[in-house]
Amino acid sequence: MTPILRRRSRIVVALLLVILVYLLVGLLPENSDVLWGFTYVHDRYDWSQQKIFYPVPEYTPIPTGQPRLLPSVQYAFKEDKSPEGVAREVVLASRRSEVKEAFVKSWRSYKNVGFGYDELMPVSGGGHDTPSFGGWGATLVDSLSTLWIMDLKDDFYEAAAAAVTIDYSRSRYTSCNYFETTIRHLGGLLSAYDLSRETALLEKAVELGDMLYAAYDTPNRMPGFFFNFQDAKTGKQVAGTRDPSASVASSSLEFSRLTQLTGDNKYYDAISRVTRVLDEWQNKTGLPGMWPTYFDLQRIELDGDNSFTLGASADSLYEYLPKTFAILGGLEPVYEKLYRGAMDTVIKNILFRPKVPDQADILFSGNVWVTSQGPRLTAQSQHLCCFVGGMFGLGGKLFQIPEHVTIGEKITKGCVWAYDAMPTGIMPEVLNLLNCESLEPCEWNQELWDIVGNTKLKEGIKNVPDPRYLLRPEAIESIFLMYRITGDTEYQEMAWRMFQAIRNATETDLAFSAIESVRVTDTVKLDSMEVSQSPL
Repeated sequence: MTPILRRRSRIVVALLLVILVYLLVGLLPENSDVLWGFTYVHDRYDWSQQKIFYPVPEYTPIPTGQPRLLPSVQYAFKEDKSPEGVAREVVLASRRSEVKEAFVKSWRSYKNVGFGYDELMPVSGGGHDTPSFGGWGATLVDSLSTLWIMDLKDDFYEAAAAAVTIDYSRSRYTSCNYFETTIRHLGGLLSAYDLSRETALLEKAVELGDMLYAAYDTPNRMPGFFFNFQDAKTGKQVAGTRDPSASVASSSLEFSRLTQLTGDNKYYDAISRVTRVLDEWQNKTGLPGMWPTYFDLQRIELDGDNSFTLGASADSLYEYLPKTFAILGGLEPVYEKLYRGAMDTVIKNILFRPKVPDQADILFSGNVWVTSQGPRLTAQSQHLCCFVGGMFGLGGKLFQIPEHVTIGEKITKGCVWAYDAMPTGIMPEVLNLLNCESLEPCEWNQELWDIVGNTKLKEGIKNVPDPRYLLRPEAIESIFLMYRITGDTEYQEMAWRMFQAIRNATETDLAFSAIESVRVTDTVKLDSMEVSQSPL
């Protein structure tokens, strides 16, 4: 028996002994059970038996059959047994150890002073819940897959044992953020199950999935931004008239996977209806190919919103397109169609090249407002947009568009440039830049810079309207993807430089904190370590 299995056996035996004692003294909650070696708490309200007020005559089935042989995404790495290669591996092993230590520090603090809360308060200590996360322990669930990948199996099983006691039908709040609950909790449970094959985690994911499925029980089967528990139980839900597009159109991965694992097409049917709206709208918007930042899904009509971005409120709508294509084995072509159409528009309208003295070959993602004179680009980029480099790289490989891989590299290196531009070595939440007229290199204009520039900022950055760093992971995520796609070790150095800068600027006695400003090295720590933003 392997050491991991032996550890797991000891944990399971200990859990069973605890359960036995609880049973003998009658301390188990009445809605609990012993399930696959865990003390399992069933949700007090069974959403699978909830009355459907707006039933579906026939579910759209998930695509079946032999998955397509998709192009390889990962670079064909080869073991380097040369002295240089062996020495390099020693360096990388040391770095991995430091990253793991940072995570372990955060996890231990969460376990000791914030366990069960949505997030740890990394400066003052203790835990904190938020309405968006429902008070169900978002950090606990979202950390499961990381615990497994980092081979912290004892901690994983301890956390999993706690996760399957969550009662998602009980909350101190009257509603939860449908989007956040889907990606943090449902996604966290499903990924942990896929890694560990612990059936209790899938059972809990199904319970939660049934609750979230009820968000689609509206007159037109479109979900809203917030999921109100009582409205759902009484058939009073309606979709919103101005909801963030990402929030209502970013459940395709989790719901598709839930159908794949359970064989129940209701989950896939729910998200396929939203996908059909995306397909119908794609070429009818103010910027054909893309979708506006906010949706009116109550009337299922374009409401005149003329803002377009890959940043906040819209980001994961686009991010999910190539990923959903992949998880469905390439059997649903609409996701490739939506990706190609959207990225053609992004390249022509959203991306921009910053005007900088050294003519660095980098790109950023901006914002567009469509006016009566046509699209108007604002050369403002967000840290959130740093996921775009990885998305282009993934889409370029999956759909065999080499140009997109090249673009992905330029966007990723743009975020690295922005990190290096700040005194802390960290990119701010939002920055405004000078921009070239096209995506081609342009000459630096010192006279213009003397007029509009800020001597306290790196040349090319006009201003920083939001200098915070909220522990966002998007930049390092894209670097990881581009390294795996290209095999270029330069990306490993970029990521290591970022990690060191983040650790230096954000570390507290307990963990790591969001900071007030990346423009000063002695910045104020904000006592926040929101799980959705932690890069560790």
